[in-house]
Amino acid sequence: MTEQHTTSPVRRVALVTGGSRGIGRESAERLAADGFAVVINYAGNHTEAEAAVAAVVAAGGDAIAHRADVADEAAVAALFDAAEEAFGGIDVVVHAAGVMTLAPLVDTDLDALDRMHRTNIRGTFVVDQQAARRLRAGGAIINFSSSVLSLALPGYSAYAATKGAVEAMTLILARELRGRDITVNAVAPGPTATALFLDGKDEETIARMAAQPPLERLGTPQDIAEVVSFLAGPARWVNGQVLRANGGIV
Repeated sequence: MTEQHTTSPVRRVALVTGGSRGIGRESAERLAADGFAVVINYAGNHTEAEAAVAAVVAAGGDAIAHRADVADEAAVAALFDAAEEAFGGIDVVVHAAGVMTLAPLVDTDLDALDRMHRTNIRGTFVVDQQAARRLRAGGAIINFSSSVLSLALPGYSAYAATKGAVEAMTLILARELRGRDITVNAVAPGPTATALFLDGKDEETIARMAAQPPLERLGTPQDIAEVVSFLAGPARWVNGQVLRANGGIV
């Protein structure tokens, strides 16, 4: 009788920036439920990051938290190092970290513009650069744009400009990774009930925006995490695309 040896499949690993709250956290928890080991990156709130890790572990998953400023090249390299040391490699990067300040262009504070540029544009570039260098074959890079880019809503000029840069990077990187078997896409949520969206808006504004899509509600972080799960897993023929997950707003 001959002995048979079976090789267990390598566990897939996802790194989620901005993973301690909102869409990032929901995406991290959804990917953990899909079977990924998850690295939750956070900018400053250690308590929220550890709570996100605890939620994944309580549901039977495997996760660690690691602090890094996404615009800091050395910090992001150390983040990817930590992911590889903990789980042996990286398959999916979900870059959900971002900041938003709203004002008409004429009134926009240039320091606020610079902060958004640093986190949303430079941060995406730095994270994608490490992802492009390190992801295993069969992997996926998932960036975050916003449906406000196509909606052209007043007050969003600076924020939408940063997301236009994200979309440009996403589409070009998808082509630059030819031959690597790595997909690169962006998710562009519409109005979604997160702290980032709700902060500073009155009830009338929120109700008006909730009524815009034909589905007549705000999106939820779970809605967006469904799209992330799709792009991270079965969607191998979706590449170089921006998926506008907004309930049908046009």
